[in-house]
Amino acid sequence: MLRDYEISQRRVCVLIGVDPKTVRRERPPDHSAIRDAMKDVAGKRRRFGYRRIGVLLERQGMIMNHKELYRLYREEGLSVRRRRGRKRARGSPTAMPVPLAPGARWSMDFVSDTFGASRKFRILAINDDCCRENLCLIADTSISGARVARELADSDDPGRLFRSDPGHHSDLMPVG
Repeated sequence: MLRDYEISQRRVCVLIGVDPKTVRRERPPDHSAIRDAMKDVAGKRRRFGYRRIGVLLERQGMIMNHKELYRLYREEGLSVRRRRGRKRARGSPTAMPVPLAPGARWSMDFVSDTFGASRKFRILAINDDCCRENLCLIADTSISGARVARELADSDDPGRLFRSDPGHHSDLMPVG
């Protein structure tokens, strides 16, 4: 139309109803070599985003504007792969055997509370699992691991099993 009627480009765009910027704009170059290199790096380094891929491409001599690099990255459908969640144990836990005699297994737990002046104290409770008898209560503002071990070592039977938290069968440990 421009050649046939000798009308300006602006006038033709008004007649057609198109923005002149879209007519004048040249299509961006394809950059097929950069696209291939970007896909290759993204395949090897799945956790690399477009910025880190751009640094690796610059090391290979392919220098590009970060906005154009991001456009190519999105056009290729690349994105940082999400990490998977951590693997958890499958199956149901085995049931803890029921103690048949008093003194066969003890359990221990900590209870904490505060005094009126907001000072905390802790109580170490040791119970017999068979007869549900409370064997020992140790109260203090701070109970260290060494003190717990000392109290457990003072027990009558050094080969006794202790359960450290009710409900967790994996915490069984002989003391001796």
